[in-house]
Amino acid sequence: MDIIQQIKNIADKKGIHNTFKTLNQELHEALSLYWDIATQILNKSGINVLAPTHEYFSIERNFFSALFLYSYFRVGIPKSRRVFYAAVNQCLRGMVTGCDNILDNEYKKTLETDLPEKATRFRSVLDIMVSDRVLFAILQRGYLADDMTLDEVQAASFESLRTLAKSGAQEASEECGAGEILSPENILSKIHHYKTGILFQSPWALPDVIDNHSLKNTSGIKNALFQIGMGCQILDDMVDLETDIRMNRHNYVASLIRHGANIKESTILDAILVTDYRVEKNQDLLFKFPDARGTAAVAALKFLKNGTENLFAENHHFMVNSSISFMVKRIGADRFLFDIDE
Repeated sequence: MDIIQQIKNIADKKGIHNTFKTLNQELHEALSLYWDIATQILNKSGINVLAPTHEYFSIERNFFSALFLYSYFRVGIPKSRRVFYAAVNQCLRGMVTGCDNILDNEYKKTLETDLPEKATRFRSVLDIMVSDRVLFAILQRGYLADDMTLDEVQAASFESLRTLAKSGAQEASEECGAGEILSPENILSKIHHYKTGILFQSPWALPDVIDNHSLKNTSGIKNALFQIGMGCQILDDMVDLETDIRMNRHNYVASLIRHGANIKESTILDAILVTDYRVEKNQDLLFKFPDARGTAAVAALKFLKNGTENLFAENHHFMVNSSISFMVKRIGADRFLFDIDE
């Protein structure tokens, strides 16, 4: 049985299934709105948007979007606004994913089109351009429905870019190499704080602009999302250790190795840094550094636990461990945490 099904079964037993069913429906509505507008935009362009698959709407694929949607629910934002913000978040996700694809030379789909599968760079560019135009169309709908003033539309449009630019500026700083290996404390406060922590708070950029007069005590929810983002980034660093070392990127695990007390692990890292090192197939570099692996794992799990416990309402705390397990597995770090005491 997968983790998502376990969560659903527990929710049924606790009699709160309707809460998650409603949020799932809202997420479906928001994703449909994004896809429908994208289809309209590309109509007669020579590029056809294909019908969305069942996977497109799945919680597994949209788990973090679901967490952001839950954060709106947690502070009492009404349904229509939650759907609106969730649709906007899909636009931001399309932009971020497209940029990440180009920077990392990979392709994770946002839209399903009839473009050649191998045309990954242009598909990423298209995802960015379409997502930006879908965002404009959604904001325009808000104005036409008298839900937003023209000033709010403009402010929301500007803020949607500002909130992503903070993370983007950090990414840009690494394009020519990170240079020195910063201390673990500086990695967290100067790099990951912006790279992922602040990025996980970006879904609150528009609510802060549009609903700031009615929202109260949101700092705890935003901090919860920040901590989840930090935990996920440390897990990413564990998975990407070899790649980050090879490409001279900031990495929390590499920092722990360099600045830690284990001389043997530091010596191994120094040797790797002066060679064109590649791990053997089906092996992980991280296992050469058990002390750093353990420290990073504990730090990641602490961030995730604090974040999820503060995000979920007390009667939804059954979601905490299941959510952490899902995120760990989704990032691909589960193989590094098998012997870690949470």
